[in-house]
Amino acid sequence: MRERSLSCSATALLANHSVRQFADEAAFMAHLQALGLVDLKVLPDPVGIATEGALWGSIKAHGFLCDAVVVSDDAGQFNVGHHALCWVHAERLIHKLDAFTEERRRIQRVVRGLIWWFYRDLLAFKRDPTARRRAEMKARFDRIFKRETGFVMLDRLLKRLHANKAELLAVLDRPDIPLHTNGSENDIRCQVTKRKISGGTRSDDGRACRDAFLGLAKTCRKLGVSFWDYLGDRLAVPDVIAVTPLPDLVRKRAAPA
Repeated sequence: MRERSLSCSATALLANHSVRQFADEAAFMAHLQALGLVDLKVLPDPVGIATEGALWGSIKAHGFLCDAVVVSDDAGQFNVGHHALCWVHAERLIHKLDAFTEERRRIQRVVRGLIWWFYRDLLAFKRDPTARRRAEMKARFDRIFKRETGFVMLDRLLKRLHANKAELLAVLDRPDIPLHTNGSENDIRCQVTKRKISGGTRSDDGRACRDAFLGLAKTCRKLGVSFWDYLGDRLAVPDVIAVTPLPDLVRKRAAPA
């Protein structure tokens, strides 16, 4: 909560209160209401930040996701736990940089080429990780992102990316994690498209229903299960194909070979 700039007074109210455990969302919201945080109309939103902090605290307290790595596009709300950065979003900063002369465009192409070459070698490292290659990749990262090109804006971007070295190279210690967030973004793209067309749902119940069915449909697709067969089985439609519970299929898919 402090890292997300929740005010010191609000943080103190939460930290100094004797009640730290809540049965459900309603109980937690009643607690925030009693502390006077719900009525505060300030930015950042105290309720949102306090809720995010409480949820993450609950996850940690229950021992969930202990070994998980959160890969993000560097949005602040995702910078929790063991955090890694998406290479596609990182390179996009350089790709979108305006270069108004042919010389600057040439420098930009060279740097982008070096980055994507490095990215392909990271993919190769994931397939065959060794201590020697790990050290080589770290040194090579420094050579790419510490270079001075003479293109001031590009040099600033390279310096900014180099400051995120640990998060960009998290894959060297955890070869099992992805190098980008495209998979997650593709999962919600259909919802974003629908929102652009229809403007979203009319109620919170509609939003919850849409999100739940979207999650089920995407999970079925990834597991190779027909979504219609899944719905038919759960709704007890006669003569439908039986579908194993999705959590069992996920655990089976995630089990070591």
